[in-house]
Amino acid sequence: MQIVSFDFGTKKIGVAVGQTKTKTSSPLEIIFNKNNKTNWDSIKSIIDEWRPDIILVGKPLNMDGTDSDIMKEVDAFFKKLKKITNIPCEYVDERLTSFEARQNLLELKTQLIDAQAAKILIDNWLSDN
Repeated sequence: MQIVSFDFGTKKIGVAVGQTKTKTSSPLEIIFNKNNKTNWDSIKSIIDEWRPDIILVGKPLNMDGTDSDIMKEVDAFFKKLKKITNIPCEYVDERLTSFEARQNLLELKTQLIDAQAAKILIDNWLSDN
């Protein structure tokens, strides 16, 4: 089953894709909204290209489980998404996802630096031998 997920924000929307068969997911892109208006053309383009079986939308909750201040905008986005796509949509609790994403990026950058350094070691060894 093909999945597309949206992390809604008034200025930008994070998009990712996933596949239940392989149990993999990848960040896809960031959609930039114009004048705090959702960029529906970009969203429709992604939906048309990936043809998901389900769409996930991050539900911004406070740590105590109550709706956050942006929930009204997210709910309007969610409802319009359901209406224009006719694809099943589900909310997913997004508490701490931005924090986890930042941590993953920091770890990934460190791993990439280390991997690049290891590659340079091999390149240098090959040049010398």
